[in-house]
Amino acid sequence: MRPRPVPPLQPELEDCCRSGCMPCVFDLYDEALARYERELAIWEAENAATTPAPPAAS
Repeated sequence: MRPRPVPPLQPELEDCCRSGCMPCVFDLYDEALARYERELAIWEAENAATTPAPPAAS
């Protein structure tokens, strides 16, 4: 089983130079966050299929 994806670190407000950079550190973060969310959904689906259901209460 591969490890659970790790979310990207959100940049601090001070990390932006406010010079209109393309891409801005916040643009890069948004892209990394979207990639993380896709990878996490895949990871959760893969692991839901392999995780045994808890025993039924009697």
